[in-house]
Amino acid sequence: MRVVLAVLVLSVCLWPLVGLHAGGAEDPQPATVPPSKAPAPIADSADAARHAKRTACVKEARAKRLIGAEKTQFIHDCVAAP
Repeated sequence: MRVVLAVLVLSVCLWPLVGLHAGGAEDPQPATVPPSKAPAPIADSADAARHAKRTACVKEARAKRLIGAEKTQFIHDCVAAP
């Protein structure tokens, strides 16, 4: 039992050295960075402006700590305001 355990420990300790010699002749491949997923472009400038205004209204509602129907009504009124 002790012999098996000793062989197992020795093989685990030597495993990285065996891997380095086997792959040492080849150049390591550079890691490729996956392309970042950019949000889809907003087609119209009016849509972009409306989206920016709604985002600002949502942030303001969050800052005021509104919830539920009050939050919904506030955002609706804020977006509709000129």
